[in-house]
Amino acid sequence: MVSQQGSGSSKDQDVKPAGSSKDQDVKPAGSSQDQDVSSDKAQKKELDMDMISAALNASADLDRQWQEMQDKMNRITLGMAKVVKNMYGQPGGMDSISEEDRVQVLEDLTLQGIAKYIIDNNCTNIITMAGAGISTSAGIPDFRSKDTGLYNNLDKYNLPSPTSIFSIDYFKENPEPFYKVRATKLLGEYKPTPAHYFIRLLHEEGRLLRHFTQNIDTLDKLAGIPEDKTVLAHGSLEHWFCMNIDCEAKYTMKWIKREVAADKIPKCTKCQAVIRPGIVMFGENLPRRFGERAGEDLPKCDLLIILGTSLAVQPFASLVNRVPVTTPRLLINRDKPAEAEADALGMFLGIPTGSTLRYDEDDNYRDVAYFGKCDDGCMDLAQMLNLKERLEMLIKSGGKTSKVPKTCEVSAKRKPQGKK
Repeated sequence: MVSQQGSGSSKDQDVKPAGSSKDQDVKPAGSSQDQDVSSDKAQKKELDMDMISAALNASADLDRQWQEMQDKMNRITLGMAKVVKNMYGQPGGMDSISEEDRVQVLEDLTLQGIAKYIIDNNCTNIITMAGAGISTSAGIPDFRSKDTGLYNNLDKYNLPSPTSIFSIDYFKENPEPFYKVRATKLLGEYKPTPAHYFIRLLHEEGRLLRHFTQNIDTLDKLAGIPEDKTVLAHGSLEHWFCMNIDCEAKYTMKWIKREVAADKIPKCTKCQAVIRPGIVMFGENLPRRFGERAGEDLPKCDLLIILGTSLAVQPFASLVNRVPVTTPRLLINRDKPAEAEADALGMFLGIPTGSTLRYDEDDNYRDVAYFGKCDDGCMDLAQMLNLKERLEMLIKSGGKTSKVPKTCEVSAKRKPQGKK
């Protein structure tokens, strides 16, 4: 007989009832732990919503600030455009003259045509623009010529770019390349070229209104071109001073030459700061005199002669566009300038700053180009003006005199031009 165990047997007692301690270890759905998790999730969701709301508000603020900044920039741009146009005048490009008014200014678009124009119109407001090309025959290299140009011989200095040698920011960081590269030039003794003396002769003949030059070599002054007639757009190596704004002691070229000859970086004897040249480096403003004289003189110009420049550096190159549309323009340069585009500022402001010379265009009516050495072009033009003997005398005497019998057929008609 199989005995049956009652409900109160020991075996039944081994099975834990629902309310046993083991079951109590499992938390019911409504326990405080679940409530904590739910609360955390709710708080996180609320926090996320707050962050999203804050981000949207911040984005709206940024959009508003951006729009305000754009509005300000638009107002500033319009103001800058007005200032620049007032300062530099309206460009004298082809768009500035109508087809009806575009008459043939020169009978002959050649150097001979320029000479005839000077004589027939008794030009007394000639403006010259000079670049490094007028000094190459003196032994000073230009900047961009293949093989011989300064910018093509800087590899060993590991510069960020060739123009860094004339960058004010780079000079402050490392002046050594400037002094090393320019050392031989600083120590050299150079004489003015026939092109320099031709400009001097234009002054003596009462024809020169102003001489604008990019050059820093002081050869214009050595040639005898008066300082009041000269605009040094990029400064001069004649002047040197301490970079410490609390010192700014001045030094002579003679003293600089001694330091460079001793293989030193010239430093101020008072405060030991580096000495810098009185030239305009990349990143610096042009002298006030440049803007003032450009604004005053260019509208009066009756002939523009451009000598030895690639017309690549702004704002100097833009001067060719600022003479009257009826003013002839003569370019004397070894090479044809590369096609120039408007610089960034000009494009931004809507002001054309690229060259508008049209000597090789079918609709050319006033531009002449002479491609060759500047000295040769100036000598040829002097001969056509019956001034070759005087130019040769200036060259031979080192600028001391040009006194030979005047043979220029209009010399009696001209009156010496007073100081401007």
